[in-house]
Amino acid sequence: MKRYYEGFSNRTVWPLFHSFPAYAKYNSSEWNAYKEVNKLFCEMVLQHAQPGDLIWIHDYHLMLLPRYIRERLPSATIGFFLHIPFPAFDILRLLPQHREILEHLMGSDLIGFHTYEYAHSFLGNARRIFGVDNTMGQIIMGNRALQVDVFPMGIDFYKYSAAADTPEVQNEVVKIKNEFGPRKLIFTVSRLDYTKGIPETLQSIAEFFRRYLDYHGEVNILLVVVPSREEVERYAHLKKEIDELVGQINSKYGNLNWIPIRYIYRALSFAELVALYVAADIAYIAPLRDGMNLIAKEYLAAKNEGRGVLIVSEMAGAAKELLEAIIINPNSREEGAEALYQALQMPLADQMRYNQIMRQRLMSHDIVKWIERFFRRLHDVSQLSMKLSVRLLDAASRELLVKDFVRANRRLVILDYDGTLVPFAEKPEYARPDDELLILLDTLSSQAGTDIVLLSGRDHETLDRWFEHVSRLTLVAEHGGWVLKNRKEGWQATLGTPEDTWKTNIRPVMELFVDRIPGSFIEEKTFSLVCHYRKAESESASTAAKELLDTLTSFTSNMNIQVLLGNKTIELRPSSISKGIFLSRKLVEDQYDFILAIGDDWTDEDMFAVLPGSAYSVKVGISVSKARYNVESYRDVRSILMQLGGNTYAQA
Repeated sequence: MKRYYEGFSNRTVWPLFHSFPAYAKYNSSEWNAYKEVNKLFCEMVLQHAQPGDLIWIHDYHLMLLPRYIRERLPSATIGFFLHIPFPAFDILRLLPQHREILEHLMGSDLIGFHTYEYAHSFLGNARRIFGVDNTMGQIIMGNRALQVDVFPMGIDFYKYSAAADTPEVQNEVVKIKNEFGPRKLIFTVSRLDYTKGIPETLQSIAEFFRRYLDYHGEVNILLVVVPSREEVERYAHLKKEIDELVGQINSKYGNLNWIPIRYIYRALSFAELVALYVAADIAYIAPLRDGMNLIAKEYLAAKNEGRGVLIVSEMAGAAKELLEAIIINPNSREEGAEALYQALQMPLADQMRYNQIMRQRLMSHDIVKWIERFFRRLHDVSQLSMKLSVRLLDAASRELLVKDFVRANRRLVILDYDGTLVPFAEKPEYARPDDELLILLDTLSSQAGTDIVLLSGRDHETLDRWFEHVSRLTLVAEHGGWVLKNRKEGWQATLGTPEDTWKTNIRPVMELFVDRIPGSFIEEKTFSLVCHYRKAESESASTAAKELLDTLTSFTSNMNIQVLLGNKTIELRPSSISKGIFLSRKLVEDQYDFILAIGDDWTDEDMFAVLPGSAYSVKVGISVSKARYNVESYRDVRSILMQLGGNTYAQA
């Protein structure tokens, strides 16, 4: 317990994830204890888990558990929710075990966060550390999907609203009002922790009393601090600092008839807490960093009459929902003091209007809705993973494909190039075909009744040079802009003479992107412009590429130009050119009783869409596609082609 909970969980993870790296301690024995306890949890889960169960794991104490369970129960449906912030890359990488923690979290099917900021940080770390991109928070992990999503945690709204009118709570309200009299009551409640900003809150209170003398004797501050980890040295120092600040403020501004701050150092009962919510005119909730903070929501739920003002830190996750509250930066004592003054001056009509809006939002998104939404999303992701698994081209489907190929009289095989027949390379010119591929294509294209079409986005000069010795291979360049059926006729442009005016207008926009991102470059083809950013630093390039994509899409909205997001590329080409358009013409010109099409990116979806239902379509990479089947990599494609070519199949 000491090494796992007090140690790695709260001396290492807690400060780092709350953006207090200077407070973090690193100890290998505590990390080993953290791993050991996560494994113990895994063993206990395995004793109880049944097929079809949903496993929901919570918080930073168990971040290794998703992968431990996944390794033992590969088909399990696993949800994970992190109740604290997730740090940016520059902070996370300070943790020696950051890769291992991130990798184990990605054993989940669904990872939930309180805010988009935390989800964005997680996805950014995944991209920078492992190079994995996401689509709307979805990451494909082999034959399953990982979804990262946002679920702001709600409260049991009616529990607090109903409790506010109970005799037990009303009796406590009477006690509070008798004690503080007609003075305005401001309260702040938090656990003893350096992330809660208690000293900073007290400094803002001191600044308020320094500035606004008219409120001396007119307001009371009720500070409630709940004991926590008092045996830890840093927390003991924090307690001492709070005690001293309270004493200084009361000594400086108080008198015999009025003590500014009433300080309680203990946990409150439920009735006492709700009574405080009901009685207080202002709630001041200003943590330096907080995953959500439910105190702010509970305060509003208890305000059935609508009176009261909420002041909340912009560093709390709750601030993203409670937009009508007074939002402050907790590090500015001046902002805090002004917020207190603004709250005391706020007309009752404004208080009731703002609180009604926020209360309605909290009722609509309570704790039950939070749970329902999480499990609904988990079910959706689980179903998607099942579909991805079913779509894999298994041995039985592959055997049927080969039999249909052999039985057919007229066969058409359409193949993309980059990512389909060869792996991606840092520069396009590095992805030359190897001898194995050249022999394989030559063998296939020489078979009677078989048409092999290499349908690529590459420029025609490159394809001509690389495949000049492969007989009877039809080459199609620039997604259908150029076609080479035989050497005698030479290359034919499907659109005639290219019109290049649009390139002159768009190239400067793309050059701005290239100037910003080292390692990116522009490739010009006859009919298209392509921006490559495979060699660029992943995080900045991906962010900038999205901006470029939005800019180009808007810029070309009234032009006959299509903007395509590929694998680390953004390509612009005339809308009259696509793999789908070329294939439609091909299918009209010739009749086939066997068709196989294989590709790996969005440009191939046009091709899959126009194929007849009897055709075999295969997407390289595990993702949602119009293709009938998926395979994992170009190696699987080559093994299929080896079988079709009559070679001995060997698993790559």
